[in-house]
Amino acid sequence: MYKPLPDGLIINKSSIEGQGLFTTKFIEKDVKLGLCHILIDEEVIRTPLGGFINHSDKPNCIKIREILEPKEADQYTKYFLYTKQPIEGGEELTIKYTFYKVGENTKNNAIWASYNINAPMMDME
Repeated sequence: MYKPLPDGLIINKSSIEGQGLFTTKFIEKDVKLGLCHILIDEEVIRTPLGGFINHSDKPNCIKIREILEPKEADQYTKYFLYTKQPIEGGEELTIKYTFYKVGENTKNNAIWASYNINAPMMDME
C-alpha cells in the first residue's frame, strides 16, 4: 500500500504558512526521511515531503542530492530530506528553500516567487 508520508510524519496547520510537515515522535539527527524533490531538466517536482515543508532561515532539516549512475544522471536528480538536528515530537519540520526565490509578504516574510534555476540545489550550511 502506498503511503505518501513516512511513519511519524503528518501534515497539520502551520504557524509559518498554511499547512506544514510535523513529526509525531522524536527523530534523531541525520535521519533520512525520504524523497522530497526531483529535478527533471528545469522542472522541480515536489513529493508530499517537499510540497508541505515550510521555509525557515534556521531549518531543522536539509535536502541532499543523491548521486546517480552516469546513465541516469542526465535524466533527473533526486533530493532526499534529512534531519540536521534532533527534532522533538510535535515540532514542525523546516528547510531553507533553495529551488525558489524567497521574497517578502506581510504575513510571514516568505513566499515562493519563482523558480531560481541558478540557485544552489543543496543547502550549504
